[in-house]
Amino acid sequence: MKEQAAGVEVILVGAGTSGLATAACLSLQSIPYVILERENCYASIWKKYSYDRLRLHLAKQFCQLPHLPFPSSYPMFVSRAQFIEYLDHYVSHFNIGPSIRYQRSVESASYDEATNMWNVKASNLLSPGREIEEYYSGRFLVVASGETSNPFTPDIRGLSSFCSSATGTGEVIHSTQYKNGKPYGGKNVLVVGSGNSGMEIALDLADHAAKTSLVARSPVHVLSREMVFLGSVLARYVPRGVVDTLMVMLSRLVYGDLSKYGIHKPREGPFFVKAAYGQYPVIDTGTCEKIKSGQIQVLPGIESIRGNEVVFENGHSHHFDSIVFCTGFRRSTNVWLKGDDSMLNDDGIAKQSYPNHWKGKNGLYCVGLLRKGLYGAAVDAQNIADHINSILRPR
Repeated sequence: MKEQAAGVEVILVGAGTSGLATAACLSLQSIPYVILERENCYASIWKKYSYDRLRLHLAKQFCQLPHLPFPSSYPMFVSRAQFIEYLDHYVSHFNIGPSIRYQRSVESASYDEATNMWNVKASNLLSPGREIEEYYSGRFLVVASGETSNPFTPDIRGLSSFCSSATGTGEVIHSTQYKNGKPYGGKNVLVVGSGNSGMEIALDLADHAAKTSLVARSPVHVLSREMVFLGSVLARYVPRGVVDTLMVMLSRLVYGDLSKYGIHKPREGPFFVKAAYGQYPVIDTGTCEKIKSGQIQVLPGIESIRGNEVVFENGHSHHFDSIVFCTGFRRSTNVWLKGDDSMLNDDGIAKQSYPNHWKGKNGLYCVGLLRKGLYGAAVDAQNIADHINSILRPR
């Protein structure tokens, strides 16, 4: 079944924080838009796919969306529940809700040079068992599907045997399925990935008396929230190399030599690594103390899995009841976005460098896809709305 939806000026793909920020900026300039969202709610990564103890790792002034600051009563580092409350108020304040089409999975988007319009085909998932295709057309298309759109689990030899009734009885989940450590008390749990999610989930498991192990293959910088805040402020006035040197010194002073425990740091400084490779420093909230005390065991990469036994690259093996993969995300933009060869790379991240990364050709834009977090997405959103407004209402 096919349905033709009404045309609008702007089609937004994704109702995460990037999409909401762009919608607000468009609303303030009275530019009509529609948001296509494949989930049944906005900000689903926060509402449905985040663990309970999560907090924003940056100070709130670096995380607020455009045109609406956090309440003054909020702490410097906002909790998940508070951030969701803020987003609910944001959507209500800018009347974004009526423009969101939930459970619409975008199948293709292409530019028609004859009409100078973007044509988007989406599957309506609201009616199980009924295949309904909807078609949208708009002068502008904004990719706001986010950096965290598709959970990624690596293909490890023997992984399927871990939860097979014939060879193992273990549980395998992605970090997006983890809520808290209550169900894991007394169990042997392996956390794969030593980024922010992996480190914090390992801490949460240890706090709930799980026998926790952490796979740490890639080198990471470990900083406190206060260090990152100081570095972010200094970076406005001091060369990045100086800031990086200070951050590395402070980290060594506070945490000591973590390589003794299996956590190695990159050769380049934390702010350089973030800018060059999009890799965030690990914001420690207590994990390092648990590692040093032996409550969390750090292990090398996984070689293979045999039932409930995991074999590591150092030749040792350990038995586990559960594995939590904190191995990040992939993006599927390259599957549905047709004809773009300049704005996004094959993994759905902006190709161009700052500050021109957000603008493609023929009215195509992307928001929040340069690995600059909520602050970067907010800047992108305002730039996009201003640019569209300048085309629609030239002076």
